[in-house]
Amino acid sequence: MHTITYQDSFQFIDFFEANSNVFTETLLKEAVNVEDKIDEILQIGNIDLVTNAHTLVVYIIEKNDQELHSFAQQEGIAWATHSLAVSFKLEWVQAIRRTLWVFFQKYSELVSNDKRFNFFEMEKQINNRVDNFLNSFFISYTEYKDSLIKAQKELVENLSVPIIPINDSVSILPLIGAIDEQRTEILEDKVLSAISDMRIQTLIIDLSGVADISRDDVHRLIQIIDGASLMGCTTVITGLRKLVVMKVTELGIKLDKEIKTLGTLQQALREYFIT
Repeated sequence: MHTITYQDSFQFIDFFEANSNVFTETLLKEAVNVEDKIDEILQIGNIDLVTNAHTLVVYIIEKNDQELHSFAQQEGIAWATHSLAVSFKLEWVQAIRRTLWVFFQKYSELVSNDKRFNFFEMEKQINNRVDNFLNSFFISYTEYKDSLIKAQKELVENLSVPIIPINDSVSILPLIGAIDEQRTEILEDKVLSAISDMRIQTLIIDLSGVADISRDDVHRLIQIIDGASLMGCTTVITGLRKLVVMKVTELGIKLDKEIKTLGTLQQALREYFIT
């Protein structure tokens, strides 16, 4: 068990960062039901709940509302993509709120009289920002989940390609299931048409739902990406599974150096999602 660290020069953000281990320990005690799901959520969606909790708290303390809103939207998309239960997210964020208040109370007890601040104003700021995060998260989760369900339904019905816009210039193409010759032909037509019609500048192709792909279809996918590049669209590949990567390596296929790959959809959203 870690002990609280404090110096007279500490602002609240300094106090939080100096005692981040204590914050984590307290948070895990508060989030009883979520604690056992942390490793599972990390494995399914590569979402690090503890790290994200610290990021959220820093945005709240530093009053960084724009980053807070964007972070909430990214989290909503990530949770919807991997069909994670929102009940766990709600419990986790409420545990963050309670833990943050515990920290604020400890900090208030340690600061000198000349550094004391308006408790009610701080209460309003913290609670409002937590509520704003939850509101933005659930709106983002719901909107993206609805779009994903609709796109997947169309995919089952007519092999449509589910290109989902998340802002004016960035769209996501979440591919699920087998990638065969017929599907890549449809994929090429739909992707290039969508880039032209929707004026997509960045297309994130998420392959976390693709378990395997043949050599020929890897080449076809690269041809599609090259075509997108000729139209001025940057393509980012995320979620390559171990078996797919091993297959590509064994076949001696090398991706063009201009093709960017990231481990997870969440990483791509952090880099390219601008609200």
